[in-house]
Amino acid sequence: MKTKKEKTKIEKKILQEIELTKNLIIELKELTSPISPDCAIGRISRMDAINNKTINEAALRKAENKSKGLKITLQNIDDKDFGLCARCKNEIPLGRILLMPHSRFCVHCAN
Repeated sequence: MKTKKEKTKIEKKILQEIELTKNLIIELKELTSPISPDCAIGRISRMDAINNKTINEAALRKAENKSKGLKITLQNIDDKDFGLCARCKNEIPLGRILLMPHSRFCVHCAN
């Protein structure tokens, strides 16, 4: 069980991560806009643009999932089992929670 001071620190970190992730999502949405076929670029450049779009779409999905996880974590911060691994029920170290606040698993169970 995390102390009040630790939970305050975690909550602050989660709010920072939510803001950063929100900004990343906005940026990635701009990068994943459709590529206009009438745009005057060469075939190779068009292939590169399509490849980059695909990579950015994957990054966008990952960022959206992270955002959802962060919001769920923030809602559950006062639960009695907050900070416990969802699999083994051992306490997750504060360092891991601060590094990956949306993770529900300890390092051992995440692998």
